[in-house]
Amino acid sequence: MFTSWLAALVLTTAQVQDSAAPADDATPDAAPQLQLQAAPAEDTDMVRTSARDYAAYHHTVSDLQEAPIGSAEDLDFAMDQLTRFYGEERLVRAWIAYAAIVAARHPEYIDEVRELADYYGPQAAISGLMNDPAFATSFGSAGDAQDSVISAIDQDNAEIVGLSERYRAAAYDLQSERWANRVYRDRQERLASISAIDDSPIDLPEDVRLSMDSGFAAGLPASALFEHGTSTPVDESLAPQLTLNVGRAARNPDRERIGRILSVAALQSLDGMTDTDAAIDYLLADPAVERCLAWVRLDLSQCVAAGHFKYEDSFCIAEHALLDVSRCLATETGGD
Repeated sequence: MFTSWLAALVLTTAQVQDSAAPADDATPDAAPQLQLQAAPAEDTDMVRTSARDYAAYHHTVSDLQEAPIGSAEDLDFAMDQLTRFYGEERLVRAWIAYAAIVAARHPEYIDEVRELADYYGPQAAISGLMNDPAFATSFGSAGDAQDSVISAIDQDNAEIVGLSERYRAAAYDLQSERWANRVYRDRQERLASISAIDDSPIDLPEDVRLSMDSGFAAGLPASALFEHGTSTPVDESLAPQLTLNVGRAARNPDRERIGRILSVAALQSLDGMTDTDAAIDYLLADPAVERCLAWVRLDLSQCVAAGHFKYEDSFCIAEHALLDVSRCLATETGGD
């Protein structure tokens, strides 16, 4: 298996976190001792806080499914609600964190991670996960966790794509509306609004936060948590149709991208054994997805700047603020 590779890695990677405690003094011939147990809630604050932003994003997407598209203000509102999530690392970290919570719902996978850490020491496990995120996919039970992550992300992306189709259709329908065909002189204001980066916490009602927490506990896709502010059960029979809607019936997972997500889940499980905050913080940043979303912001700004009519804003929302984002948040090779 991967144990011999990891043993070599431990010899060559002596310092991963200067402030971390030294590895346990377990000898290689000691019997592994499984210690699968729930980590204290306060130890997962970084992941849960980031994950709430992803759930909040899908709450916004859910609300926009039936939001009015009958005025310039309606289109401005939709654009602003979506783009508040697209600044800097916010949505990237949120996406990885939420998917990691889904992966952590597989105790067999977490059990193997903790067995490895018990045998070689937690620092050895952290070294392997940080130096090669794809290493997390080599565990025997990683396949089930990976499948759950891919299915959840597919379902979430299907919701984004569905909303994109709504605003794309509206772009054509609005061409017959007088207000949508009037030349608007608000391009600078629009560009300033969608370019503003606000990293302050997203304020949501208490019932919505409770829906998020119940969804975390159940390992649901974020898109299954809300139907205009209320939690809803997942209809598993919709999964094949949702996959086809996104256009990814044949999966070709990006091992490094999935591995990064599984690594965060694995590091969470080690949090009671050693300090994993620095490692988790490092893995919550995915440069490839960050670059992809940076292009989304640029393309959206260019689309808005080039438009003169409000129906064109509806197209910009559909194509860039939604469809391009779903492509960034994909799990397949070439998704970025």
